[in-house]
Amino acid sequence: MKLFEKITNPREIRRKLGLNQQEFWSRIGVTQSGGSRYESGRNMPKPVRELLRLVHVEQIDLSKVRREDFEIVEYLKETHPDLYKSLRKAVRTKLETQEGGGIEAISG
Repeated sequence: MKLFEKITNPREIRRKLGLNQQEFWSRIGVTQSGGSRYESGRNMPKPVRELLRLVHVEQIDLSKVRREDFEIVEYLKETHPDLYKSLRKAVRTKLETQEGGGIEAISG
């Protein structure tokens, strides 16, 4: 299952985060009225679901992400796959030990 398909109830995610519609939806570039329609059952486009997941579930600050970051990751994957896998495993282990992190805290 693709990650963005796990976003089934944006209202529940918003409420668990303690945000009003304006705060929640504006962080991903959606108007309050548009977000209200999604919360009422309107089909949410895949790009919006993915932004919702990244910002509100994965807690990624999009203002800090740069194209160069993706280029570095791709370079590392191509030239040092063992190091990339090792770093990826270390990050996953760290995230699993943190309380309340990630998708489980929101959907759980």
